[in-house]
Amino acid sequence: MDLGIEGRVALVLGASKGLGYGSARALADDRARVAVASRSAERAGEAAERIVSETGSQARGYAADTADLDSMSGLVEQVAAEFGPVDILVTNTGGPPFGEPLSFALDDWEAAYRSLVLSPLELIKAAVPGMRERGWGRIVNITSIATKEPIPGLMLSNSHRLAAVGMFKTLASELARDGVLLNSVAPGRIATDRIAGSSGRSIEELERMEQPDVPVGRLGRIDEFGNVVAFLCSERASYVCGVNLLVDGGAARGI
Repeated sequence: MDLGIEGRVALVLGASKGLGYGSARALADDRARVAVASRSAERAGEAAERIVSETGSQARGYAADTADLDSMSGLVEQVAAEFGPVDILVTNTGGPPFGEPLSFALDDWEAAYRSLVLSPLELIKAAVPGMRERGWGRIVNITSIATKEPIPGLMLSNSHRLAAVGMFKTLASELARDGVLLNSVAPGRIATDRIAGSSGRSIEELERMEQPDVPVGRLGRIDEFGNVVAFLCSERASYVCGVNLLVDGGAARGI
């Protein structure tokens, strides 16, 4: 299927690895021009080079730390000046730490809020005026299955990711008539470096392991996740607005 995004400029946060990289790669597979953003300029550049070599699409690395809220608008402006106006924005930040629900200090709560809610908001505020002017835009936030089913030990993520989903739903209603569509994607258990590191196994091992509590019987792959993000960022998703879509192999039990 032609997603209709050839030549569109996509800015993807946290895109040097994991879910962000899977999203950036899937967009590049459909000929979008991808700005790969990561806290490390070196890792962003390496990921961009890999995307170019594997897809033939244009990609460029950018250093971006979502903890630095003041730099978010500058990132959008830099990409627009060097690569082209941002048509597609994928917001993606690292998950807050595990811990007992009442163990987190106020600083922990505020840091998680800045990362999961305020950094996407600052990026949106910077990108939306141009999207409105051009009459087309796609914004996707990578959330978590925790927005559907709270995960034990993830008090900060369970709380603030829900706030981000509410923010996206509200903005989706406001911006849809301008041709700017916002959606969220909630991954379940995907084989990423983060899970591999905590389990002591390789990603390849994780992908082969049976997962009896996941209806499809295995962990997801980052390319499978990225394909969903790319579809929501496409012309083909022109009537999808304000959803929080599970990509979890059926793991969430709620309806």
